[in-house]
Amino acid sequence: MGTVQTFKLSIAPLKQNPRKIFVYLPDGYQQSNKKYPVLYMFDGHNLFSDKTATYGKCWGIREYLDSRHLPLVVIGQDCNHTGNRRLSEYCPIPVPEDSWIAPLKPQGEITAKWFADVLKPECEKRFRICSDRKHVGIGGSSMGGLMSAYCIAEYNSIYGLAACVSSTMDINLPALLKIIDQSEISADTRIYMDFGSNEIRSKLRTAEAIDNMLQINHAFQNKGCNTYPNIVVKGTHSEASWQTIVPVFLNYLYRTDE
Repeated sequence: MGTVQTFKLSIAPLKQNPRKIFVYLPDGYQQSNKKYPVLYMFDGHNLFSDKTATYGKCWGIREYLDSRHLPLVVIGQDCNHTGNRRLSEYCPIPVPEDSWIAPLKPQGEITAKWFADVLKPECEKRFRICSDRKHVGIGGSSMGGLMSAYCIAEYNSIYGLAACVSSTMDINLPALLKIIDQSEISADTRIYMDFGSNEIRSKLRTAEAIDNMLQINHAFQNKGCNTYPNIVVKGTHSEASWQTIVPVFLNYLYRTDE
């Protein structure tokens, strides 16, 4: 069975410092000398254990990887649990005054830079993981999904894979589309994105959310990316629902037939 380790790492100038990092190491890691592909994720406390999950239910990533014996290291950053600071730290785009999330000071650019310049190099020192973009992914849900879309565009020289799950795309869609359009994105980039049909009670808002996802998908396709847009039937905005699509996005992003 794989193991989950934790360590703490400074995230200054952001608050709740230092921040806990959760690391899943697959079965056989200790006996092997090879380097493993890696997936960096937001909201690390929700990934591996119900005991640390905010709402008492995790994504079940450890159980899935153990059951399939997949050679993948997953690294998750604990979010800021104070007030709306998670929203702030995971918002990489300007917030219009009429946005539902306003007023909010976006700090997502700081978070994204920290992932690339601090977290990734530190983890590469500590663990036998790949550093080349072909084997390095970024992923998250909700605001973490928004951050993943931003990171795969702005830091495409670092990440070649992204899982944008139930992403919050309605804060400032034009700004995100502009970032994608102006970014240098390699055609071998692979991006999974989804939205659940039961995440929002309003049919109109659900249609708008799915349209937002498809616009983002189209923007990445225009860059030549390989994308997987997915409408999760009866999917909800919850860890229990996201657990059901873990096999989908992991098998798509980390294909073993290439």
